[in-house]
Amino acid sequence: MNLQKINATMETMTVNKFRKFLNLAQPEVELIGKDDGEMILRSTEIIGDYPKNLSAWIAKWAEKSPDTIFMAEKIDDDSSWHGITYKDFLKKIESVGQALIDRKLSIKQPVAILSDNSIDNAILLFGAMHVGIPVVPISPAYSLMSKDLGRLRQILQITSPGLVYASDNNKFLRALSVVELSNTEKVVSANLSNDNSCIEFKALSDTNATTDVDKAYNEVDHNTIAKILFTSGSTGQPKGVINTQRMLCSNQQAISQVWKFLEDKPPVIVDWLPWNHTFGGNHNLNMVLRNGGTLYIDSGKPAPGLIEKTIANLKEISPTIYFNVPRGFDMLLPYFESDSNLRESFFRNLDVIFYAAAALTQSTWDKLETLSTDTIGKQVMMLSGWGATETAPDCTQVYWPIKKAGVIGIPIPSTELKLKPNEGKLEVRVKGPNITPGYWKQPELTKQAFDEEGYYCIGDAVRFENIEKPEKGIIFDGRVAENFKLSSGTWVSVGNIRTNILAKIDQVAQDIVIAGHDREEIGILIFPNIDSCKKLCSAISTEISNEEILRDKNIIKKLLEGLNDYNLKNPSTSRRVARALFLVDLPDIDSNEITDKGYINQRAVLEVRSNDVGKLFGSSADVLIPKN
Repeated sequence: MNLQKINATMETMTVNKFRKFLNLAQPEVELIGKDDGEMILRSTEIIGDYPKNLSAWIAKWAEKSPDTIFMAEKIDDDSSWHGITYKDFLKKIESVGQALIDRKLSIKQPVAILSDNSIDNAILLFGAMHVGIPVVPISPAYSLMSKDLGRLRQILQITSPGLVYASDNNKFLRALSVVELSNTEKVVSANLSNDNSCIEFKALSDTNATTDVDKAYNEVDHNTIAKILFTSGSTGQPKGVINTQRMLCSNQQAISQVWKFLEDKPPVIVDWLPWNHTFGGNHNLNMVLRNGGTLYIDSGKPAPGLIEKTIANLKEISPTIYFNVPRGFDMLLPYFESDSNLRESFFRNLDVIFYAAAALTQSTWDKLETLSTDTIGKQVMMLSGWGATETAPDCTQVYWPIKKAGVIGIPIPSTELKLKPNEGKLEVRVKGPNITPGYWKQPELTKQAFDEEGYYCIGDAVRFENIEKPEKGIIFDGRVAENFKLSSGTWVSVGNIRTNILAKIDQVAQDIVIAGHDREEIGILIFPNIDSCKKLCSAISTEISNEEILRDKNIIKKLLEGLNDYNLKNPSTSRRVARALFLVDLPDIDSNEITDKGYINQRAVLEVRSNDVGKLFGSSADVLIPKN
């Protein structure tokens, strides 16, 4: 079939099945095999020109569509949206850039941001990058959820910021108190302290810009460090990843070449994903910027007490693209299913549902497709991608209709994958302009991160959807570091097993950890979904403890039914669940068990909860045994 016929076929399929035709590139790749079993997978499309820095896009839209709202937020309990246009945003970042130049900040004394997404956060972020001063966005969880502030102290010590920003002095008072570095200025937007230890953000954003700003901006090029992004710690302790302007700009250019529809209509997104992570701060925020769109800052997130804010925002704003992590979609589903007004608002203008950061279960995928069809009569296209903090973030992108969860696309233009056989898996390594030059002040870690040919060793495994047709994409096949061997020597592929098990027990489980290294069988530690379990619980008393809930006959029955169903389809020792144990205590961020995106660190949980692992494989009455 020639290319013209392929395009015609895909367009017909898209128009018939999906709510609208999306302008997507034709997926084409080159797969090169080597004698040692290695393969090289790369796009045949060449990347186009891209600017030398992100601010070039701000200047573009400030001139081309000056009155378009770049981003909007709700302030405190105010129900109305407050926005800033591209024209005003450019003016504000120039003012902040001048204020930072006046303070002689530099790569030796960067800017650190402690707080959540906000317009002031964005002005400081882009204001610093505009004049070539690196920014260190730090997870708010390290300031607000940590008991000992250990990670915050560590990051501040490594980066030595000259200025530390937090949105609210009262909220971040404890965190700001650990900023003990000499010559470090503290800046807040609200509740200025009376002891003169902080200055108000307005003092920066009202500074009159001079020609010094233009001079500094003109020196910002592809090699300039834009950010030092600390990894979420999903596979180890956080590391400071250097993000250059080349990485960020090339990544958005490559995405726009495969998602051509981004240039047809400026995207509108409602997004909570934190800017201290690459998904929210590089992929989503920069995508809106590159394409002249509008970002509504969602102050909610997938957590009890906060998901309600997301619901309220989605009832008011109808996005064209919706980004989330799998846990976020799982928490939204009950609301979508019970609230027709929410469904209608959410799907009204929606072109794409996009998930990343972890594997989406097929049951969640199916439910979202059904909700879309029931609401608007057609399916909204569901797409995904794959990458890391070290890759700015995209390495692969899905840009054709897919039928199931798990496919993560093919390499974007200019990005090349090396697929290396490793213990029965295809370990993937990456090369391209989107790859980090290394880790901040950690040369040994940098050296270890790259192989002898200069490919970044990302630590993930993939497999082909159809190796005879590589353009059909690759499927995420787990993290190499998470997999382990049973005592029989059989490898256990943790990523695939986890997703498939969760799909069967999602009514009682929020997440699970797979155990069984050097043992005869597999067991699972379960972080329960307490809210869902309460609804299933047979007990009437509202005073019942979590421990009693997890021993309830209905909860146990629901869990064992799901595990028995899973085991029926997965009878092999390397996949079958032989035992399960509920964990009462929530995952702990100080112990590196969980990131603030909700991703569970498999290795850390097994280390921290070694006693629970021993209990799981012992004779405790709390251990639940599925059928043989």
